[in-house]
Amino acid sequence: SGSCALACTLVALSAAPALADVKTREKGQVKFEGTLGTMMRMFGGKALSEGVVSTNAVKGERKATLNDTTGRIVDLGEQKVYDLDMKKKTYTVTTFDELRQKLREAQERAAKQAKDAPKEAGEPAPPSSTDKQYEFDFDVKETGQTRSIAGYDARQVIMTVTVREKGKTLEESGGVVLTTDSWLGPDIPALKELAEFEMKYWKAIAPETTLVSAEQMATIAAFYPMIKPAMDRLNQEKVNLKGTPLATTMTFEGVKSKAQAEEASKNSAGGGLSGMLARKIVKPDTRPRATIFTMSSDTLEIATAVGAADVDIPAGFKLKN
Repeated sequence: SGSCALACTLVALSAAPALADVKTREKGQVKFEGTLGTMMRMFGGKALSEGVVSTNAVKGERKATLNDTTGRIVDLGEQKVYDLDMKKKTYTVTTFDELRQKLREAQERAAKQAKDAPKEAGEPAPPSSTDKQYEFDFDVKETGQTRSIAGYDARQVIMTVTVREKGKTLEESGGVVLTTDSWLGPDIPALKELAEFEMKYWKAIAPETTLVSAEQMATIAAFYPMIKPAMDRLNQEKVNLKGTPLATTMTFEGVKSKAQAEEASKNSAGGGLSGMLARKIVKPDTRPRATIFTMSSDTLEIATAVGAADVDIPAGFKLKN
């Protein structure tokens, strides 16, 4: 599904039947915290944090993702993306090449913003991926919990990827922790087809979801460069899992190094009038780890009957000049 591209494309992709059709309806939600939250609020409205219900349809080389206000049709054959304004009934067309160019510009902008952005007091600093070597710890846990989702029996599996400085513990060096709490149903070929389509588009352009655009992903990666290798690692590990994710919550956390934690603690205890004023204006965050963002998606419905109209520009829509 679109809003779970982050989650679904991290999934094992076994060979799916050629050109299988699929249609899903799902609810997705994303919440950004701290400095990143402030920046993302400039991009998206409240739909991000309150959740948005979308339909996704795949037929052949086309995929359409629609909600109440926006829509996007991706055509892998034409290498074009159609963005729809559902309220104004207009659409724009962008080629993959133009999209890649826009993305490069967004990444450059985001890198500059990340450098200049004032960090919220005591927020874990993003680990730079250039000057140090990093190691990964991976953990997968079957909890034994089960529930029914969209008519399928699903089991809970929690996966954790930790990125830390080579040769040091997470507490010593700080780092990032990516936790994926998934409910896996049986192997559903139609959903494998959807995940496979998203993976092709992801590889052709960039990570993107219904909730988080490629430009926003560029901003996240500029602030936290370790998110991409953490997600790539999760991608590799998911190959061993049996089943299809029907509901997923992904949490990305930043962990302070020992030095940063001590610094935050010292600042929070700063004496004198200026220290008191500073604490009133910006409350120092003395927690050793803090959530950077949370993203969730829940499958509400799955169908395999898809008509040509499901992946076409709706009747009456006009090309926006």
